Amino acid sequence: LAKKDDPNSGGRQMPQHFSHPDLNIVSQSSPTGTQYLQAVGAAFVLKKKENGAIAYVSSGEGTTSQGDFHEALNWASREKAPVIFHIENNNYAISVPIEDQVSGSSVFDISSGYESLSRYEIDGCNFFESCLAFSKAFERTRNGKGPSLIVSNVVRLLPHSSSDDHSKYRTSEDIDKDKKRDPLILFAEQVSKDCKIEERELRQIESAVDKEIEKNLIWAEEQDDPSADSYNRNLFALEWGVPKSKKVSYISDKIVMVDAINHAMAEELSFNDKMIVYGQDIAGGKGGVFTATRNLTDQFGEDRVFNSPLAESSILGTAIGMSTLGYKPVVEIQFGDYIWTAMMQIRNELATLRYRSNGQWACPVVVRVPVGGYIHGSLCHSQSIDGYFSHLPGLVLMFPSNAYDAKTMLKTACRLDDPVIFLEHKGLYRQGYASTKEPDENQFAEVGKGVVCLEGNDVTIVTWGAMVQKSIEASNQTGASVEILDIRFLYPLDFDLIFNSIKKTNRVIIVHEDNINNGFGAEIASRISDICFEHLDAPVKRVASKDFPIPYASVLENEVLVQTEWICSAINDILDY
Repeated sequence: LAKKDDPNSGGRQMPQHFSHPDLNIVSQSSPTGTQYLQAVGAAFVLKKKENGAIAYVSSGEGTTSQGDFHEALNWASREKAPVIFHIENNNYAISVPIEDQVSGSSVFDISSGYESLSRYEIDGCNFFESCLAFSKAFERTRNGKGPSLIVSNVVRLLPHSSSDDHSKYRTSEDIDKDKKRDPLILFAEQVSKDCKIEERELRQIESAVDKEIEKNLIWAEEQDDPSADSYNRNLFALEWGVPKSKKVSYISDKIVMVDAINHAMAEELSFNDKMIVYGQDIAGGKGGVFTATRNLTDQFGEDRVFNSPLAESSILGTAIGMSTLGYKPVVEIQFGDYIWTAMMQIRNELATLRYRSNGQWACPVVVRVPVGGYIHGSLCHSQSIDGYFSHLPGLVLMFPSNAYDAKTMLKTACRLDDPVIFLEHKGLYRQGYASTKEPDENQFAEVGKGVVCLEGNDVTIVTWGAMVQKSIEASNQTGASVEILDIRFLYPLDFDLIFNSIKKTNRVIIVHEDNINNGFGAEIASRISDICFEHLDAPVKRVASKDFPIPYASVLENEVLVQTEWICSAINDILDY
């Protein structure tokens, strides 16, 4: 009834989405299939505990059409993860019959071939057969022999939802046939026959249950609705909880950005024994295609730094599951260009878990993502994706421009109790101008705080990532007094920094690498127009990449991606206004 004290979500979710931390029931959500991989991630943690605990996950047969189902079976089987997959097959995914969903009309058959996966197909309307199958599956899985899949053939006695009319796609004969397999009717018949329980006793139980439901319904209707101002609670933790940096101390005179990232992870792995690092190709001496995780496996072991399958949804889904049991997954997506197969896990799960559960669950996953162009990576190795992720409430969005910030910001990300998308411009990994002295392990970045990279009086440039250096180069070439702000955090955005600079210079240019259309610069420009209008002596200008895919040939790439002379031109134009 969406009341204030609804234990599942405080009125934030639809009533079918159950949650109960004390019973280890993680907040449920609407996307079909995301739960499989989350259960596998939870099972990885349970396996470490070695206490016989298992993860249980269920869905209807229609959801097995999702790729996450097979990704979950694959990884769970490979690791002999203690997880029970339960598929409730009622032969209809809303109105789509199983023969239109599943090859051969059998979930049991299509799940064959996964090593260590035990499979059971049962009459799910038979209570006693169900108990026997689950007992066997639980015992086998608890004994470390691998995951189990139970396909329960059941009935759907009512339409899929209140807006559905199953008579439009099911025959009356089919519906009547299912009614005869009503599990409660079959159970009553069985216990009457085998246990000599009289029909009168069963009716008394039904009556007592009906009265209890009616009593509770009356009570629930009288409870308070959520207060209107509670909408903004529990998007993030109440406090960021990051240690304050001690007096700055350096441990080396120069470090490149990719090594700073490596050292940040090493320090945090040493600090937190529940931190786990994984992704594609990240283990061992290779350490990822950019070597950001090189040698971490040797330092911390294969159980803490390891390779994942080549499946982005698997990486994110399992990380979410691990985080629900108090672990700190720091995962790598090899290229930002391939993060899209994980978007369901990111948008509808990672970003919303705390909010939708009204603060009962947290999801402190760090997602490291190499992004950006200028490396001749063409269409699928050069994308800037920050504009997309700035649109998702519930994520902290970090984008460092140099080695010092990369280390301190990543260490901060590893201490937060909220999800972080950590964007790393691969073109900066080994650039001399992005190198810095290396701060020691006691240095952290303050969440949501940008910095002034260059002080000036004539015009403000708001920028981040690889565009910081290009803005500095443009300032040097024009000779103008340019104030350059590196915002570092796209969320939370340090708008006070921007506002105070504009009050001084009265002119502003926003420079970013992402497409100009719907890039994050458009949001910043809009806020400046709303809040800083009286301090502006010229229009707000944007410099960004053109709205084209990024081509391979240098002569073409240079026409699409932001060039230093574009920024020079914008500085001259705004000063001449």
